Amino acid sequence: MALAIGAIGADLGRIHGAIAAPGQGKIRDNVLGDRRFVLMDLNQSPPPPPPSPAPLTETAATDTPPAIAHRRVLLLINRHSRRGREATGQAIEGLERHGCEVTFRSTRSPEDLSHTIRQYADRVDVVVIGGGDGTLNGALPALLETGLTLGILPLGTANDLARTLELPLDLDGACRAIATGPIQPIDIGQVNDRYFFNVASLGLSVKITRYLSGAQKKRWGVLAYLWSAIQALTHSRPFHAQIEANGEIVQVRTVQIAVGNGRYYGGGLAIAWDATIDDRRLDLYSLEISHWWQMLPLLPALRSGRQSRAATVRTLEAEEIIVHTRRTRSVNTDGEITTETPAHFRVLPAALPVVRPSGERPGPAAPPPREIR
Repeated sequence: MALAIGAIGADLGRIHGAIAAPGQGKIRDNVLGDRRFVLMDLNQSPPPPPPSPAPLTETAATDTPPAIAHRRVLLLINRHSRRGREATGQAIEGLERHGCEVTFRSTRSPEDLSHTIRQYADRVDVVVIGGGDGTLNGALPALLETGLTLGILPLGTANDLARTLELPLDLDGACRAIATGPIQPIDIGQVNDRYFFNVASLGLSVKITRYLSGAQKKRWGVLAYLWSAIQALTHSRPFHAQIEANGEIVQVRTVQIAVGNGRYYGGGLAIAWDATIDDRRLDLYSLEISHWWQMLPLLPALRSGRQSRAATVRTLEAEEIIVHTRRTRSVNTDGEITTETPAHFRVLPAALPVVRPSGERPGPAAPPPREIR
């Protein structure tokens, strides 16, 4: 789903009280205490040694891994973009101030990203990418191949992956998280031979992507998404699809099938209220409406991830999903059209290490009532 639907849903969501605002991770300083030196009388017996600390449990070691004091960082930003030009100097200064050793390279395309990541694979600890969700997706194959840790500077329009990871959206906060935050693995979604962080979808979202041009985005920003969404929505027609998951096969007539790996997509929409990017599952919803105006009352629920309550929305969870359509349909991954049906989706558990902010992350809100279908 596109950014525009998130923009439309925001106002209706506030009216209905259904918006679940993305949480922000908290950054905590590590403070070293004063060192104390004790002079001891040599005629006295030495004091007994302090008791040994209790061993770390496996859960504690996993939940709060130690931060690396000095990280070798490969910083990749497109300096030819407006935000890239503005952010590069501040990003380098911020990372170095927080203790990172920075190697900077400017990149323009996914090919540049992949080549540079592979080139520096044995010389850095963390690849820091400044950009939006599409830029991050372009680097994903090389990151999986090299096994390098990903750090994110949220310089895009939507920054859905950063929101899912509860990263600070300001540049200095993001630099601090990269320098001091724990490294933890996240799941990656795959459809056919393409990978995705957030969501892969077919139907309405593909139409929106096709209506939206690069020139429109550059000139009008979010308004371009809104206009493209209106065009796509009014021209969308339901299509027939077969969904296979969890040993069952269902036939649907739908305008949109979305399969999510993380929680947020499309500028703040939620694929499911309780989805996380390390839950080892995929979340699917199918919008089974007949007319475009039936989408309007669904917008608040789509924004909060509570669409499972609607009679016109089918939802399911699975590790593997296969979608067939009567005629070949394009599939959108993280905002780019990359593959087509038949679409074989699967989750790759704990596939990529990423830097996340320090501190305990809040769990999802109380579950909504589910409709039995």
